Amino acid sequence: MGLQADGLVHAVTRIAKAFDPLFEASTVELRPSKGGKYLGITITVTATSREQLDELYRTLSTHPMVKVVL
Repeated sequence: MGLQADGLVHAVTRIAKAFDPLFEASTVELRPSKGGKYLGITITVTATSREQLDELYRTLSTHPMVKVVL
């Protein structure tokens, strides 16, 4: 989740594609907050190791546009 801003979805999908070359951007689910200030983004990736998944989490959670990663 991050603040609703231009480039947020692109940034998250670019990161997902870097960790899963078969990632399909068409599968991304978006949920704006009630007030429209935040945007929830759900991505589905195929991880091949725990290390890969941990690094994906670290990369997403340290991105300046991303506020929360679950």
